[in-house]
Amino acid sequence: MHGLCTLGCAMKTVLSSALVAAVLAGTTLADNWQDQAINPVTNPVFFESPLVQSEIRPIFMSQRLDPGFLGAPVDARIYAVQLRYAITDRLAIIATKDGYVELNPKGPAKSNGWADLAAGLKYALIRSDKHQFVLTPGFTFEIPTGNHNVFQGNGGGELNLFVSAMKGWGNLHATASLGGRIPFDFSRETASVRYSAQLDYWVCRWFIPFVSFNAFTTTSNAKALPFTNEGFDLINFGATSASGHTQGALGGGFRTRILSNLDFGIAYEYGLIDRNDVLKDRITADLIWRF
Repeated sequence: MHGLCTLGCAMKTVLSSALVAAVLAGTTLADNWQDQAINPVTNPVFFESPLVQSEIRPIFMSQRLDPGFLGAPVDARIYAVQLRYAITDRLAIIATKDGYVELNPKGPAKSNGWADLAAGLKYALIRSDKHQFVLTPGFTFEIPTGNHNVFQGNGGGELNLFVSAMKGWGNLHATASLGGRIPFDFSRETASVRYSAQLDYWVCRWFIPFVSFNAFTTTSNAKALPFTNEGFDLINFGATSASGHTQGALGGGFRTRILSNLDFGIAYEYGLIDRNDVLKDRITADLIWRF
């Protein structure tokens, strides 16, 4: 009996020492600090996570346009599925835009159709588990395969460049992304720069709240439609008078880790800066299945 007590005390001392060492190192006993990191929910087309993972991500968005933009209330719904495949632990193929769009203005005139397709690569250029930090640049090509009646399929496509980063402090994570849209036909689509940020905190696996901010600044005019603002993330109108205008949206929500490889997320965003823009408010919900 005395031997068992001695062994138990020794094991308790070892475990306590390991726990103290982990706390002093600013980490937990988890195998990887990224196990408690989450992907952004808002701005799903362009707010790309710096984490390199294989995943399938179905997305639903319900958005209201400000009545001042088109002169009448318009609701939009988007159904999409994103795909990402990690070729290595640093390099991934990403398919970030597709899906079906429903535009429902007040009245009988409704428009439904397919969105353009976009795919590309991202690479974790800097990854430090010790400092809980990852920096990932990447790009996508958008192909104008969608339907014109939902403002898709116009122009000659786009090159989208971005760099995303994440920094962790235990249960707290900050994620940010900077990017730009470069159309291949500047007469049909506008160019823009974009910036996104998210702050999240792992309370427990069932509740991981976050706040986010996404903004787009149009940097050129096109000749397609006589608008003074652009289409935020999903649409590029090719506006004739949007250069220099910035649109932004403040968001909040939470993720739930249903399984170790399955996340559910939901967010609400409210349009800021310019009230006569394409985003009055939006609800986004998704599932992420990592494999």
